[in-house]
Amino acid sequence: MRRQAAAAPFGLAVCLIASWVGVARADEAAVARGAYLFAAADCVACHSDAKHGGAPLAGGPPLATPFGTFHAPNITSDKADGIGGWSEADFRRALRDGRGRRGQFLYPVFPYPSFTGLADQDIADLYAYLMAQPAVAKPSEPQQARFPFGFRPLLAAWRLLFFTPGPLAPVPGQSDEWNRGRYLVDAVAHCGECHTPRNMFGALRQSRAFAGNPQGPDGQKAPNITPDPKTGIGQWSIEDITTLLKTGQTPEFDFVGAGMGDVVRGTATLSDADRHAIAVYLKSLPPLPATAK
Repeated sequence: MRRQAAAAPFGLAVCLIASWVGVARADEAAVARGAYLFAAADCVACHSDAKHGGAPLAGGPPLATPFGTFHAPNITSDKADGIGGWSEADFRRALRDGRGRRGQFLYPVFPYPSFTGLADQDIADLYAYLMAQPAVAKPSEPQQARFPFGFRPLLAAWRLLFFTPGPLAPVPGQSDEWNRGRYLVDAVAHCGECHTPRNMFGALRQSRAFAGNPQGPDGQKAPNITPDPKTGIGQWSIEDITTLLKTGQTPEFDFVGAGMGDVVRGTATLSDADRHAIAVYLKSLPPLPATAK
């Protein structure tokens, strides 16, 4: 009887250790999946001011727009200045519904109209990754919205007109690869946020989706990436697209620069299958002539 009694605590300890190891491995897997998505979304470029020596994810450089100058905030795990005090539900609400921790409307310069398409599991994995990153005690720069755009309640009308909550549902009748490419392009990498022109209210002109934006972020022109043969990528092959996503090299043996160079550093970490899925989806888009203005 004494041997059995002694064995019971030992067996319990083994179970607890095994359970802890299982949780730790699950957490590591979530962090790894989150890192993959984080790179694909190129979040580091917006949320880090590397040019001025800023710490990674501790806040981005100023982004000039017609509605004011905005700064991507500190998203490190610091509890006071970053998002370390956020719950996973807080984080999901920001990406899915465009609302901050206190319920305030977020400016759509944060691309939540695209991130809303993310799956719950992917949002959880992104949260796990960010919580595993070093905390940096640095207050976020205040947003400098022009009058009257700094009055956040106005965003309620904007959202009513231009925001459709996700997540992104697969399109019936399309292949798994096509749907994966659509998910990566439209939700994760949010390509349309740069490559689609905007209307006078700053919303994407969906009738011109991916046809190029002459007035892209910080005045950088984003090219037409529809399959238009004259002004888009209609003459590019699937392999041409996957090569650019991996190396930054165009079919003309040039290399992308500026903001797209940052994007490629992220897409280069994707699997060959995911880059191929992106190419398949882009080649399936309706061909549109490049946006003139």
